[in-house]
Amino acid sequence: MRGWIVPFIMLLPGAAFAQSSAQGDVSVTIYNNDQALVQDTRQINLVRGVNRHEFPDVSDSIRPETVRLSIADAAIIEQNFDYDLLSPSALIEKAVGQTITIVRTNPATGAETRERAKVLASNDGVVLQIGNAIEVLRDDGLPVRVVYDSLPPNLRARPTLSISLDSKTPGPRPGTLSYLTRGLGWNADYVALFDEAKSTIDVQGWVTLRNNNHVAFANAETTLVAGAPGEGGRRGRAGIAPGTLPGTESAARQRLGDFCLYPIDRRVTIAPNQQKQVSFLSVGGVPAKKIYRFANGWLGAHNEPMSTQTVLSFSSSRNGGLGDALPAGTVRVYIRDAKGQPQFIGENRIDHTPMGTTLAIPTGEAFDIKVKPTVEKRQTIKSDEWERGAKYRITVGNRPPKVVTIDYTVTYYRTSMSYTVTNARPEPVTVEIEQAGLDRGGWEDTRVSHESIPGEQRSLDERVWQVTVPANGQTVLTADFDTRY
Repeated sequence: MRGWIVPFIMLLPGAAFAQSSAQGDVSVTIYNNDQALVQDTRQINLVRGVNRHEFPDVSDSIRPETVRLSIADAAIIEQNFDYDLLSPSALIEKAVGQTITIVRTNPATGAETRERAKVLASNDGVVLQIGNAIEVLRDDGLPVRVVYDSLPPNLRARPTLSISLDSKTPGPRPGTLSYLTRGLGWNADYVALFDEAKSTIDVQGWVTLRNNNHVAFANAETTLVAGAPGEGGRRGRAGIAPGTLPGTESAARQRLGDFCLYPIDRRVTIAPNQQKQVSFLSVGGVPAKKIYRFANGWLGAHNEPMSTQTVLSFSSSRNGGLGDALPAGTVRVYIRDAKGQPQFIGENRIDHTPMGTTLAIPTGEAFDIKVKPTVEKRQTIKSDEWERGAKYRITVGNRPPKVVTIDYTVTYYRTSMSYTVTNARPEPVTVEIEQAGLDRGGWEDTRVSHESIPGEQRSLDERVWQVTVPANGQTVLTADFDTRY
């Protein structure tokens, strides 16, 4: 029954279901793409020949096509996954066409009356035939319950995998059931406490396990994989500011192909529909610094001063860093206020990060440090300031080589920019100014013919300056860009 709450109590005579799990020694490997590998070793007693063995308490999101059973001297003939679970709505749906007993209780006297009824339909309500009358079982608050003569054979109290085996030898032996399942996942979260006075951070890393199934995985050996097998798409570098350097250090972690493993150091029980947090990283006193950054689009101007971006920079290296490869997750940054209480100042995401990486994580904007980029003038450059011709040595067939001169004239433009950086803080700051879009046309010949502060060409597309601004003051950076457009 879709969306319909059964308004009665079921009476199941003689039915009792064990609450303990039938699982054996369980290990779970959880990936980042709603996928997990479950390996469950149970003791199985077989007779010689064909056996039918049931495995209750498998995941209700199991992928049956991935099931593999490793057991000595036996081969799988057939397998079935029964996921039609016992519930009030499932019982009444399976009873369509069958006869049940309706028990009504008089609220005034407590007297019970029983009637046999045939279930005609269960579509947004239950339609019954009682004698020659058709009745709808209403949710009117009156005490009503239903008694079923027996359980339908294809309803299970728990998700169950049944396997037919051909055993060469009789007797008990261990068998390991392996399968992939949906509904299990994990993600990482980081809490970073930044001490600006000491230029250090303390970082606590947590993994959050999620089980969206209705089956528990009890006392499971749990391993987390930083990656999503089978997904070949290129991932971005979310939450990482330009200038972040990829790490080149090998973390002391077990690897699975090209993925890093994060085993939980103790067995855990992952309960149904539960989220569980487990610590995997705790490091204090890691060197860190705050960076103020402003990125300007292609030689653009703003009518109003723009706030700079606040960036927290630190390393994941073994020496002077967090000392580990970091799984993808959200970094939440706190600083202590005047009373010493940690206060939240911003967050951003990182992707899977190798050890030795220099991270630069944007956490927000600094309203008291602003930049106003201005186009001061734009002029055409005389052609004699640029190369006007090129010579090519050409050989055709067996003829002697000859030199061909090609003359061409290209129009270039010089854009004079100024970047006024103001600081309303009581201490001096350094602001990283980035001019982006310099390779907009793909000509790869943009020139910086003048700059008042020496800059760094980070790439063909961007040039960066470190601008020192005095306390409660301003600094003006000027630069000329010679471009084809």
